Amino acid sequence: MSLYRLNIRNQLKDLKMSVKRIFFEKIWVLMVCAVLAPSSAWAFDFKGWDGLLKKHVGPTTIDGVRLAGVNYLALKKDPAYSKLIADLKSFSPATLKTTKEKMTFWINTYNVMAVKMVLDHYPVDSIKDAGSVFTSVWKKEVGVVGGKKVTLNDIEHEILRKMGDPRIHVAIVCASVSCPDLRKEAYTVDRLDAQLDDQFKRFLENRSKGLQVDRGKKRVTLSKIFDWFEEDFESKGGVLPYLSRYAPEKDRAFLKKGNPKVSYLDYNWDLNKRN
Repeated sequence: MSLYRLNIRNQLKDLKMSVKRIFFEKIWVLMVCAVLAPSSAWAFDFKGWDGLLKKHVGPTTIDGVRLAGVNYLALKKDPAYSKLIADLKSFSPATLKTTKEKMTFWINTYNVMAVKMVLDHYPVDSIKDAGSVFTSVWKKEVGVVGGKKVTLNDIEHEILRKMGDPRIHVAIVCASVSCPDLRKEAYTVDRLDAQLDDQFKRFLENRSKGLQVDRGKKRVTLSKIFDWFEEDFESKGGVLPYLSRYAPEKDRAFLKKGNPKVSYLDYNWDLNKRN
């Protein structure tokens, strides 16, 4: 074999070794990144939902109640809405690892599905109108998540409530006037605790549907939500002590130690809509 051919052969061998080394180095880097990357990297992307909320949710007043209203028809026509529904169909919740990821995903998904329930039956005066004599709206199939049909009842009672955080009750919104406001942004894994705390404070600050305090009569009037889900607050010390963490500062001591009488606001199930 000539010296020239031997030289070429050695160069080819070196080239093959270099290519193999680069290939395996890249594979190794990808594997390390996959292991070290935060699990939230695999979470569902709710940027489309965030954009819809910012565009189609705004302040309004219905029957004297201040709330965040939804422009349902404009939202339905927005291309981001149909994409969001399609993306939820194909996303697998089984890929979510942490409790925070799961809670973030299902809070957002509940709110998306409540809006979908309204839009699937629009026009309606109340989300309850989407139900029937035989099946309440909460137990009616509303959509598909990860290839599985879901109901609002499934999401609220079988998933979110079992996570043991009563703050979910001010985050999930059943498309009604007396519900907590639909937040004008999607919940995110990295900001979830701050968002839930802020949501709770905002709800209690709204006297028209969250909390009313009358020290003279030693009475507090609460959203009916705190009656319906009273048991969810028992492990946290009870409803009033828990609310004292988030109530306006001037009311906190009274809620915790004032031993007030408790009554509840009428619940307005009219649709939380705005034009």
